Amino acid sequence: MSPLNSTFLNATIVHPAFFFISGFSNIPHTKYYYVFLCFVYALSVLGNTFVMFVIYADHCLHSPKYIAVFNLAVSDLCVSTALVPPLIDTFLFKSQLISFEACLSNMFFVFWFLFMQSFSLTVLSYDRCVAICFPLRYNEIITTKSMLVITTILWIIAGLAILIPVLFINRLSFCKSIVINSYFCDHGPTFRLACNDYTPSYMMGGIQPIVIFWLPLLFITGTYICIARALLKIATASERLKAMQTCTSHLILVSVFYLPVCINAAMGSIHPNIRIFSTSLALVLPPMLNPIIYSLKTEEFTESIKKQYRRHKIHITVMNK
Repeated sequence: MSPLNSTFLNATIVHPAFFFISGFSNIPHTKYYYVFLCFVYALSVLGNTFVMFVIYADHCLHSPKYIAVFNLAVSDLCVSTALVPPLIDTFLFKSQLISFEACLSNMFFVFWFLFMQSFSLTVLSYDRCVAICFPLRYNEIITTKSMLVITTILWIIAGLAILIPVLFINRLSFCKSIVINSYFCDHGPTFRLACNDYTPSYMMGGIQPIVIFWLPLLFITGTYICIARALLKIATASERLKAMQTCTSHLILVSVFYLPVCINAAMGSIHPNIRIFSTSLALVLPPMLNPIIYSLKTEEFTESIKKQYRRHKIHITVMNK
């Protein structure tokens, strides 16, 4: 059956039976790059699962801050899982056809979890800002209940932020090309295939980056301006350095996530191959690096790992006697 033998939703809307995910064009040996992404995904799964296990196992880490860290690990794990396994199936196993419904589902979940990465970093910046600017009121402002409410609301907002564009795409007609020039069902390359008016989708494509990336980045920048002002009021250099060290890991996480976004935005209109390469790395590398950064740069988390390791070692020693 022809890919354009479509299901009619009404007299004007036509959906193709499937799309074709193009991936890289005219580049040899791309399978090695996909194998590399598979390796990165494996490290992401191990790292984020490890972070979640440590937080779950150590009751000392059952605090509002680590609810946000746990939430970031979940979103990292989910965005990698939503993106990389289908990508491997698509290109390593030559399954580049995807049904219309599966394409919209893939788009929804990839962007939903991606948006939550951005929101999770924003929540962590809020936590650090309150901890340094209002240390005496921290336990009053940041509670376990408030952090759970905040993260739940943000999951809902992130879901709605991509559900609306997906519903708009569902109202478009695709009666020409079915080739998506990307490595997954990306929003922009998909809606631009429509042969009727896609102005709402175009507008959502412009609004989304502002709401999901630039406003959170602006908020994070604002929190660190407040933190910098609070640090300048601290009398001794040692206390100032100690307070700064509590923000180091978060600043690195923010740089790892937002710097590629800023670079891709600055590049503007680029060749599809370059865009695929840059955006795929920007999506898969932060989930791999975040657990490593947090394990190495957060003293409280590192001490928890050492404590659990010693406890496990003592348990094994007792069992062997």
